Amino acid sequence: MSNSQTDERRRFHRILFDAPATIESNRITYQTTLLDISLKGALTRIPVDWNTQVGEKITLRVRLDDAATVITMQAICAHIEEGCIGVLCEEIDMESISLLRRLVELNIGDDAVLQRDLEALG
Repeated sequence: MSNSQTDERRRFHRILFDAPATIESNRITYQTTLLDISLKGALTRIPVDWNTQVGEKITLRVRLDDAATVITMQAICAHIEEGCIGVLCEEIDMESISLLRRLVELNIGDDAVLQRDLEALG
């Protein structure tokens, strides 16, 4: 899929955010690095020994400023390409969505874009 096709399908503004993360898949926890995140998904590096396929359910955990502050989302592996995994959020708890919203809000810097992303969640 070309970048223009991907951009057209994307309805949520992504922010670059380098942070440690884990992906749990098939009862195995993989260490990885978050590359970017939005209100509806994320992009991570492919972990060592990764064996999950596109469409499989995963749990993504992103550590923020300390080990106690974590964004957790139930997701699916949406795509795997160029050393990266695209994650599509299917479910997120209230604390995690509050943290994620604040993170996006601080990094977007444009209230109109943030409002559009929030409306698209509805």
